[in-house]
Amino acid sequence: MKRLHVHIAVDDLPRSVAFYSTLFAAQPTVLKDDYAKWMLEDPRVNLAISARGAAPGVEHLGIQAETGEELAEVYARLKEADAPVLEEGATVCCYAQSEKSWVNDPAGVPWEVFHTVGESAVYGGGPEA
Repeated sequence: MKRLHVHIAVDDLPRSVAFYSTLFAAQPTVLKDDYAKWMLEDPRVNLAISARGAAPGVEHLGIQAETGEELAEVYARLKEADAPVLEEGATVCCYAQSEKSWVNDPAGVPWEVFHTVGESAVYGGGPEA
C-alpha cells in the first residue's frame, strides 16, 4: 500500500518536533540534528521536517511505494502526467537509500515518487525538481 509523503522545511526543529509529536500522538521514527520523520499509520503518511536553510513551508509532496512493483506502477502514471520527469534513480536523501523520480505539477509543486530500500548515516542530497 502506498503512503503519502509530505516534507516541510522548518526554522526551529525542536519546537516543530514537539508540535508534530503532540499533533500525531507519536514520536519521530527518525530524529537527527537537522531532520525528523514520522511513519504514521493513521493517517497513512510519511511526514518529514528539516531545518536545512530552506524557507519554512511545504518543501515537496510525494508518494512512497512499499515495493518495486508499486514504484513501477506509480512511475508509469507519472510518465503519463504530461510533465517532464527527472529520473534520479538510486540516491541517498533524508537519511535513506531510495530509488526516486521527480515531477512538478501544473502549479509548480514538486512531487517525489520513491521506494526506500535502506537507511543511510548521512542526509545526502538529491537534485531538486
